[in-house]
Amino acid sequence: MAKQRRVAVTVELEWPYKRHHEVFAGIQHYARQRGNWECIPDLYAGPSLDAKRSKPPYDGIIARVTPTLFEWTRQAGIPLVNVWFNSWVTDVPVVAPDFAASGRMAAEHLIARGFRQFGFAGYHRQRVSKEQLAGFRAALDAAGFSCSSLLVSSSYSASAKKWHKFNARLDDWIDGWSPPIGVYASTDLLCRYLACACTRREVRVPHDAALIGAHNEPVICAHPEPALTSIELGYERVGFRAAELLDAMMDGAPPPTEPVYLEPVELLPRQSTDALAVDDPLVAEALRFIAEHSHEQIRVDDVAAGILAERRTLERRFRALLDRSVAREIARLRVERLKRRLAESDTPIKHLASESGFHDMTQMCAAFRRIEGISPSAFRRSRQT
Repeated sequence: MAKQRRVAVTVELEWPYKRHHEVFAGIQHYARQRGNWECIPDLYAGPSLDAKRSKPPYDGIIARVTPTLFEWTRQAGIPLVNVWFNSWVTDVPVVAPDFAASGRMAAEHLIARGFRQFGFAGYHRQRVSKEQLAGFRAALDAAGFSCSSLLVSSSYSASAKKWHKFNARLDDWIDGWSPPIGVYASTDLLCRYLACACTRREVRVPHDAALIGAHNEPVICAHPEPALTSIELGYERVGFRAAELLDAMMDGAPPPTEPVYLEPVELLPRQSTDALAVDDPLVAEALRFIAEHSHEQIRVDDVAAGILAERRTLERRFRALLDRSVAREIARLRVERLKRRLAESDTPIKHLASESGFHDMTQMCAAFRRIEGISPSAFRRSRQT
């Protein structure tokens, strides 16, 4: 029988961050699979490693590593794995998402939607923001584009003065944009504050500014509208891989000499990037109208009337610029809305047709299968398993 192992998990579970909870869940997943792990949440594992003890209380630790904890484990000779990319400690094995890859993913998504102006919002002196910006810029450079950036202090909420200064900086940055622009923000919360600032400055999201966040925090992304497009970084996988690495180190394997970076899981498109950047003002206005009304049972004639255009002219210019019909764009946005509802809710599929703009379930299923290649029920199963 394998020796029982006691592992401390030093991650602040009381903080309302999905990434902390998912790291913990991934560690627990590995512990159940391994069978001989006892995982113990301990925010103050370091002092319990007092060298005067005859035997340390833990066989290993997974943590958001601070310099103090690092020193305790070094003196006790306890294996330690870091899951905090912004940690000041660099002499410890680290497992983290590939933040540079997330920046590339965001850039590719915005480029594909036709944007030619770009921006990045992040935090001063944070390695995560530095890597995200590097990846974002690398992908833009490769496509022949550049971006502006705004880096703010992470302590913007520490006082009323700092909060007002933070919002003033957002406003000033937005006033310098040349819409339409695609923007990647380091976190979903920063992205949400940016969306609120856009509303203050009368910049329409996503038509004037398409916004992407990171971490896929469900409440922050969903409320209020527009729902935020976000990158799922896969922190449960980070926890599992960190536990796997610690297990090997407790068996005597040498720690890796390089950080272990895991690819982001996926980019989840939502309303904040439901727009295409085009130069034709008539087509741009039609795209805005469709985005705002696709959940209603509109037809091509409704779009033409809504923007005071002749239908034949609209159809011709729309197809010439986007290589698809107005009706196809209406169906595409309805399917995008339906995909979000399928992935993020348990509402019965038969009830989703009308709220997604379809006349009935038959029309909905036919459009979904034509665009996505699978049925709505198969899509839901693939996203919720």
